[in-house]
Amino acid sequence: MVGLFEHADGHKQAIHPMPILFLQSKIWRDALVALTLLLASGLAAAQHCATTIESDDALRFTPEKIEIPLSCKTFTVTLKHTGRLPKLAMGHNWVLAKLSDLDGVARTGMLAGADHNYVDLKDTRVLAHTSVVGGGESASVTFDVATLLPGERYGFVCTFAGHSPLMRGTNVLK
Repeated sequence: MVGLFEHADGHKQAIHPMPILFLQSKIWRDALVALTLLLASGLAAAQHCATTIESDDALRFTPEKIEIPLSCKTFTVTLKHTGRLPKLAMGHNWVLAKLSDLDGVARTGMLAGADHNYVDLKDTRVLAHTSVVGGGESASVTFDVATLLPGERYGFVCTFAGHSPLMRGTNVLK
């Protein structure tokens, strides 16, 4: 059965009802719903294995706690500096280490200096880190979740000179 569709300009076009019948079919409608849910869950899972941490000119990380699902193979942290000051004056990085190692990592990072993003590349206590960013900049790092041991306590810190006492946070494996 063919129908006619009249356009606003008055010209008529023959249409076939098959596309409408196709979408009205319960099997195809259910399949379309299932596909949509599958794609949405995949996107949600992918987004769950990443987070954004904001830093600013007031020496703080937001949020101060990151939950890392054990189901993730890798996890990505994006550090976004929402302040205005340049990295030479108020730069920030994000450095992951065991909670018990944060002070030592901060000390060796500060000594490494700006040329090395305030991270001692020979320090095996550093599990992951971003580069230093200034106001309006961002940097990301992706690390293997399997390097984090269940039961161990992990944290993050900014190792830019003088920032580590205030700019700290914790990571929780879930």
